[in-house]
Amino acid sequence: MANTELDQKALEKYLWGAATTLRGTIDAGDYKQYIFPLLFFKRISDVYDEEFEKALAESDGDMEYAAFAENHHFQIPEGARWQDVRETTVNIGQALQGAMRAIEQANPDTLQGIFGDASWTNKERLSDAMLTNLIEHYSQHTLNLANVPDDKLGNAYEYLIKEFADDSGHTAAEFYTNRTVVKLMTMIMDPQPGESVYDPTCGSGGLLLNCALHLKDEGKEYRTLKLYGQEINLLTSAIARMNMFMHGIEEFEIVRGDTLANPGLIENGELKKFNVILANPPYSIKSWDRQSFENDPYGRNLWGTPPQGCADYAFQQHIQKSLDLGNGRSISLWPHGILFRDAEMQMRRKMIEEDLVECVIGLGPNLFYNSPMEACLLITKTKKEKSKQGKILIINAVKEVRQDKNIAFLEDNHIERIYNAYTTYKDEAGFCKVVSIEDVLKHNASLNMALYVSNVDSSEERISLDEALTNWTQSSKQLKASMEQLFKELG
Repeated sequence: MANTELDQKALEKYLWGAATTLRGTIDAGDYKQYIFPLLFFKRISDVYDEEFEKALAESDGDMEYAAFAENHHFQIPEGARWQDVRETTVNIGQALQGAMRAIEQANPDTLQGIFGDASWTNKERLSDAMLTNLIEHYSQHTLNLANVPDDKLGNAYEYLIKEFADDSGHTAAEFYTNRTVVKLMTMIMDPQPGESVYDPTCGSGGLLLNCALHLKDEGKEYRTLKLYGQEINLLTSAIARMNMFMHGIEEFEIVRGDTLANPGLIENGELKKFNVILANPPYSIKSWDRQSFENDPYGRNLWGTPPQGCADYAFQQHIQKSLDLGNGRSISLWPHGILFRDAEMQMRRKMIEEDLVECVIGLGPNLFYNSPMEACLLITKTKKEKSKQGKILIINAVKEVRQDKNIAFLEDNHIERIYNAYTTYKDEAGFCKVVSIEDVLKHNASLNMALYVSNVDSSEERISLDEALTNWTQSSKQLKASMEQLFKELG
């Protein structure tokens, strides 16, 4: 087992290398249910050994003292360490599953259920030979804190999440949000030390983590940030928790469950309130309990009940109801339809009338995984600054995007331009406009970009309606004459 510090590229290559062991026998979409838990097991086992050695040195070789709980982040029972599994030669899946369950039971408050529910004992999928290859691959390097500090491992873990999203295709959107959009969302929300941050559909936790990393990059105290999330998928919620630990974040709460049907973050019988909410909810869900939402016990139907075929405004109302009444602010990533669909007009009208919408940002196509749809950001505040009251900033940034194969991303100059427009909150011809609530309501509460900001170059030659009609009539006459000539020749 190598005991040398890996550079970032080498670390990423080494971690992704494990996935190649599974190629051909397991669907790419299922890699993550094996790779992430195995990597987490290796990490906490190596850190435990590191902590043990340090405590041993401090106590002049007192083995009993070195095993004390206060010397360790997590407890790893005897027989459940990485080396114990590595030395197993038959029924390796059973040994792995046993070790993971023992670790969860030894750390009930922090690690319960973190290893997911993969069937490690299914030898048709995971033979002893394949598991041996996986374990030996990870055994090449020691993943303790001395070799791989939290920030380096965290970056590599995010790289893995991105690779799995690219590789698995159909399951990508479940747990991954385009990281360049995440950066923009975090900059706009600007979370501060001590604030609470929530993501109601947190996936692998990227939006939450970025808030902590944003503060860290600014040299501010990021450990006082309180991170909360809910995720419906068992494996994805486990990956999100691992993601936090891999980044060295320990103050967080991620609950598993259906946010609309069973919100999991409740305080005194009501939805818990948060300073900042960032979200990329699943869009246009059709199978949801609309009937329960009509009589929601938490009062989330603030503006009405969304149609059965589209739960978008159920999520948006959940977000609004979860915001701190003093300084709550939210940003959510949606397809453009949420801004103008007729079926949701009455709910959108109430949201606008209550002066909750601060800004709408239209983004370009292909920023959602596996979808060419154009994305938009909806930004709300419970208490807008006086200068912004009665107004909404519309930013038409659909052209601020870089297309790369089947996915798009925002470059730094795109992010900078959009962010500057948001903070300046002024008109910029062809890019953004501050509009009054009255004006929006006159347009049937539509926030459709094209109604307010055209990003067509004003220098392009334009023709009047009369000219267009004349041209069309002339073209029709020419076509008719050509057709008559053709029939004459054929006849």
